[in-house]
Amino acid sequence: MSDAPLLEIRDLGKRFPPRPGRDVSPWVIQGLSFSVRPGELLTIVGPSGAGKSTLLNMIAQIDTISAGEIVFNGEAVTAHDARGLRPGFDRRIGYVTQDDCLLPWRTTIDNVLFPIEVQGRLNDETRAHAEMLVRAVGLSGFERYYPHELSGGMRKRAALIRTLAYDPPVILMDEPFAAVDAQTRTQLQADLLKLWNLGRKTIIFVTHDITEAIALGDRALVLSRQPTRIAAEHVIPIPRPRNVADIFALEGFAAAYERIRTAIQ
Repeated sequence: MSDAPLLEIRDLGKRFPPRPGRDVSPWVIQGLSFSVRPGELLTIVGPSGAGKSTLLNMIAQIDTISAGEIVFNGEAVTAHDARGLRPGFDRRIGYVTQDDCLLPWRTTIDNVLFPIEVQGRLNDETRAHAEMLVRAVGLSGFERYYPHELSGGMRKRAALIRTLAYDPPVILMDEPFAAVDAQTRTQLQADLLKLWNLGRKTIIFVTHDITEAIALGDRALVLSRQPTRIAAEHVIPIPRPRNVADIFALEGFAAAYERIRTAIQ
């Protein structure tokens, strides 16, 4: 893993247009700075309402910033005006949201291939890569199923590998496993780590779950309450590979959990 950052967030700030009768609105995010190295899996955890989704939306260039700058691989990608937004920054930033957003009229494999088709890059090589991802997450045999025929966990897997299939350097993940049961969530976490190990993508994973932040991350950033800043940063001391099903029993988990919990409070 290179020490030079791939993504830098510098003194970032966000406030929304003021409500009627107010001259200015309060800062949602203010003075927020951090960086992410190539191949790092960074988790971000914080209290409800801390602006975690807003932060990802700004990085993904689907929302403007009010202050500071975002630098991707040495290039400023800052947009203060909606006309300057470049969603996904020319397909270099993938985004896995809380909803799977699968197209209901397309099968599993067709959903996975969809972004590659849109980019005009569908060929034998990219198709083979997508089919490998399907096998890696246990969706073999379900390629021709439609979203309504899949379980919630299967839909989440399909949504995840759809983003990986078109191979963006950075992937943002906004609580993607929050809506599934505990057993499925643990399996999805294991699937994510398996996929991450295949290519070591740079991932920013937002969660409200401290255990998930520890199980997945190389580092965990803790956000403060609004106006949101970085309240704490914790390197996760648990070596890889990790068995997420046994994360509670691994050496270093209890201490990391307590440090993060204290920082959130």
